[in-house]
Amino acid sequence: MTDTLQLQTGCPAYIEGIDTSYGYIPSLGAGIAFCTLFGLSMILHTVQLTWKKQWWASVFSIGCLVEVIGWAGRTWSAKCPYNSTAFLMQISTLIIAPTFFTAGIYILLGRFIQLLGRESSFIKPSLYLWIFCTCDVVSLVIQAIGGGMASGEADKVGGDTATGTHIMVAGIVFQLVSITIFVVCAVDFIRRTVRKRLLQSVTGSVMPLFAAMILSIVCIYIRSIYRTIELSQGWDGYLITHESYFVALDGVMMVISVGVFNLLHPGWMLPGAKDGSHKMESTSVDQSDRYRGPPTHW
Repeated sequence: MTDTLQLQTGCPAYIEGIDTSYGYIPSLGAGIAFCTLFGLSMILHTVQLTWKKQWWASVFSIGCLVEVIGWAGRTWSAKCPYNSTAFLMQISTLIIAPTFFTAGIYILLGRFIQLLGRESSFIKPSLYLWIFCTCDVVSLVIQAIGGGMASGEADKVGGDTATGTHIMVAGIVFQLVSITIFVVCAVDFIRRTVRKRLLQSVTGSVMPLFAAMILSIVCIYIRSIYRTIELSQGWDGYLITHESYFVALDGVMMVISVGVFNLLHPGWMLPGAKDGSHKMESTSVDQSDRYRGPPTHW
């Protein structure tokens, strides 16, 4: 028991025949590379949102920061493969980080709806953030409960991690379902926009930003599918014990999902209405003025 405690709290090198919590030794090169990539993206997002005063876009910077912390934990584990603090540090943050990216996408779609008019969506723009962020929070709470139960059992001799793992899988499946529903809503928004030719009411083209939003949510979707399958196989499953899958289907997917908004940042790409105001707001004002009757100050 003392030897196990020393392994989990100290920083011994890998010992042949004693498995790590990962099932492998995390790559030092991958840890440094992703810390660098997410760190650069965080700096760029912070500069861009400050320059254009798009404060809501800070969720991308926060998400990048959480990713940096997670990959720093994996970098730490590359040198201290048995350290439990490093392991818990990376597993908790890398599960949470994509939630900030999806929150940014929810807000972005709401901005599109405000710009193009209420007719572009069957859901009010403000509801996107409330509904889907609430689903993300619920998912994270479920995953946190399951993760706590699983890690508690893992520290016991002969502990059963199955119940905690199943709860974690339920949480990530719930998140996958909520993202799927959001994708359906986004597709309906694009269909309405094209069918009703609503892009004519704005200056410039929103297609590059549309494409960035779609690419980002697809990458997050792929990552969610991967994490669902990974956790469903258990802590000793094939996917979770082979780092290459994690690097490609989590790390790379998240770099693309947030990095695309460095190249096509909403502060630069989100167009304005041709008349300088929101189409929906001006229309509603005109219609209300039409029925006010004669002025009372004659």
